[in-house]
This record gives sequence, structure tokens and C-alpha cells, in this order.
Amino acid sequence: MGSIAVAAAAVTALGVLMVLPMAVTVTALSILLVTRSRPASRNPLFTAGAGSTSVAVTVCVVLLQRPARANPLTVGFALLEVGALAGLVVLAVRDAPARLVFPTVVPAGVGMATWILRFGAPRLTAETLAGCMSWGLGAAIAVGVGLYLRALENKRTSSVRDARRAQRLRLARDLHDFVAHDISAMLAQAQAGQIVAERDPVEAVAMFRQIEQAGLEALTSLDRTVHMLGNDGPAALVSQQGLRDLPALVARFVASSTALVTAHIDVELDVVTPREVGATIYRIVVEALTNVRRHAPRAQRVRIIVRRDGDLLEASVVNDACTGDAAGDGRWHGGSGLGALAAAVEVLGGTLVAGAARGGGWQLTAAFPLQSCGRPHRDGASVR
Repeated sequence: MGSIAVAAAAVTALGVLMVLPMAVTVTALSILLVTRSRPASRNPLFTAGAGSTSVAVTVCVVLLQRPARANPLTVGFALLEVGALAGLVVLAVRDAPARLVFPTVVPAGVGMATWILRFGAPRLTAETLAGCMSWGLGAAIAVGVGLYLRALENKRTSSVRDARRAQRLRLARDLHDFVAHDISAMLAQAQAGQIVAERDPVEAVAMFRQIEQAGLEALTSLDRTVHMLGNDGPAALVSQQGLRDLPALVARFVASSTALVTAHIDVELDVVTPREVGATIYRIVVEALTNVRRHAPRAQRVRIIVRRDGDLLEASVVNDACTGDAAGDGRWHGGSGLGALAAAVEVLGGTLVAGAARGGGWQLTAAFPLQSCGRPHRDGASVR
């Protein structure tokens, strides 16, 4: 009776050993998949723990020299265990920190490669070793799948980071273009107001109203920038101003400048101009007028033209200040504005030229191919 009890206990223990690794690996994989939890600190723990359990069970079976009987039930449990280990390896390679991938994956890989020893002879044979190598290749494939998914994740993360950086640069350009324009107007009006206040208080009051309006415009630009920071959609990257807003922009410039301003703006082109092109032209005019205030305060005439010229949509701003007035040292100092505008124009297929104008002065001219303007757009969206 005693020997029968010992045999029964051994068989029961062996059965538990066969079920235990399958239960542990399937449970670990289920927790990760069902909860959709991917913290880097948990995946290594689950994978290493399940792999170590599988290896420990195999070692126990080999040391006891009691191979399991191969039947559909025991083999099915083992294959389910191997499949769960492969899934854990994929998740660990994809999500774990690089320094933890190797120590995490090794136990699971060894478990996948050696599970067949539970059903083999006590002594290793060439056939058994070949089987271990074959299942080890499965572990290598799981590692390869994990590396591929990790590369995709890294690429996605990099793309998101680049997109956010591009958005920050775009917002910085908007702040440079719009806020600097409004602040330069406030400074020009404040400087003129100091002179006018003593001889014409009424006109000085009108200038103060203009300063207030310019301040409100600057606050509006800041509010718009904050709104774009909170909007992750593509529309957040596109300014709301277009060709139809140019007359109001020119009017504000006239109110704060002593120069004679002539403007020929075909606002009807706004109907066939994509929002991106219209916004860029608006920014070009803003940049040019801001630089007139900052670098060519003695300009007597400013000419603004937005028109269709054959197959091109042209926008130009010309002032009659000499090069020395415009730049001080013979160069055009537009900060980072002109460089950013040139890049934006190039992306849209256009060209931007800044340089000395014929007959003296300075000009900033942009040209966009009308083919990029497509058909009329509705609700601010272009149809190409």
C-alpha cells in the first residue's frame, strides 16, 4: 500500500508540474492583453517569471527522470504554454527597456526551446537536440517580430515628436509675424503720439485709440496661438487670415504710418486660393510691413500688390527707402521671419525674393503657381 501511495503522489505531482507552467504563462499573457497595460516595468516581470517557471518545470522532470506521457492533453497543454511564451517574448521585446530585453527574454526563450525534454528519454539524443533547436528557432522568430513592432513604435514616436516640433516652430513663426507686427504698430503710434500730444490733443486721443486697437490685435494673436496649442488637428497649423483680410491689415498700417500707401489687392482671388496659400501671402505682407516700420521708417511710399499674372499668383510689397535705410548695413534684417517664410513658400511650390527694387528701395515678392490653387474652396477648405 505504501508503494502505491508513493507512486500515486508522484503521478499527481507530475501532473501538477505539467499544468503549472501552462497556467502561469497563459495567465501572464492574458493580464497583459486584457488590461491593455504596457508599462515597461511590468512586461519584464511577467515574461521573466513565466519563462523561469517553464524552465524550472522542465529541469524537475529531467532530474526526476520521469518523462511525461505524450497524449493529446499533455501535448496540448505544452503547446499552449509555448504559444503564450512566444506572445510574452513579443511583448517584452516590443515594450521593455533596452537594457532589460536580454535578461527578460532568455528564460522564456529557453523554456520554448526545451519543453520537449519533458517527453523525451532521460538521456539526451541527437533527435532531441534537433527538436530543441527547432523550437529555439521559434523563439528567435518571436524576438524578430518584437523587434519589428518595436521599430514601428519608435518610428511612430519619432513622427509624433517631429510633428510637435514642427507645430512649435509654426507657432513661433506666427508669433513673430503677427504679434511683432502689432507691437511695432503700437511703438510707431506711441512715438508719434509724444510729438502730436502737445500741439493737437484730439489727434493724440485718436492715436491712443489706434494703440488700443493694435494691442487688441496682439492679444487676439496670442489667444489664437494658445488655441492652436490646444488643438492637435491639422487645421491648427494653418492661420485663419487670408487674402480677404489684407485690406484691413493695410488700413491698420496706413493709420500708423506717415508713408503714402497704395494697395492693389484682388480679394476675389481668395475664392480660388487654398487656405494655406492665402495664409502664407497674408504672413508675407505682414512681414514686409513690419520690416518697413522697423528698418525703413523714412520710406515715403509703400506699394502692395496681390494679383494674378498669367499662371502665377503674385504678392509684392515695395517701399522706396534706400537700401541703407532699410537695413542699416546694406542687408535686409528680417530676423527669422524671412527664412521661415521662404521655407513655407517653397513647400507650397512658390518662390520668395527679397532684394533691391528697380529705381531704388526694397521689395519682397512671392509667386505661387495657380495650378496649386485648384478649384474654389468652401468653408475655408481647399479642393485640389
